[in-house]
Amino acid sequence: MDTPDNWLVKVRRMMPLLGHRNWILVVDSAYPLQTSPGIETIETGEDEIDVVEKVLDQVDHSIHVRPMIYMDAELPFVPERDAPGVTRYRQEIQRVLGNRPMTSLPHEEIIRKVGETGRSFHILVLKTKLTIPYTSVFLELNCKYWSDSAEAALRKAMKDPAGK
Repeated sequence: MDTPDNWLVKVRRMMPLLGHRNWILVVDSAYPLQTSPGIETIETGEDEIDVVEKVLDQVDHSIHVRPMIYMDAELPFVPERDAPGVTRYRQEIQRVLGNRPMTSLPHEEIIRKVGETGRSFHILVLKTKLTIPYTSVFLELNCKYWSDSAEAALRKAMKDPAGK
């Protein structure tokens, strides 16, 4: 079993192996243990913001992948009275993510997407000690050296090789 001391070593070792269609999830402590065969869960024992920062640093310094960030659509609606600390968390995660593009989806939709993807591709789930709901950060890895617009142009050219 991985211990809190070596989760980052594991991420560093896995980065060269991970590619587009793989995911890295940084999740709160109540995130469910999923059973799709490609999903690997590690308990970090750390603060979620710290784990997100360290994971984004690893992805940013890779030569081959970039993150597509998803967060729960429920997060902006979680009231401080029901989840003490959520306001501070929202401020901190915004600071960490900065100007990076981020997509909000309902929690169940993201969970379903992760479960389906985990049937064929590796997903690394890093559990943290955070106890605030709807705070998970989902990183779907995409190719760093091939843009979405380049892929769209390629697909269009394949449909119409003559350029008509």
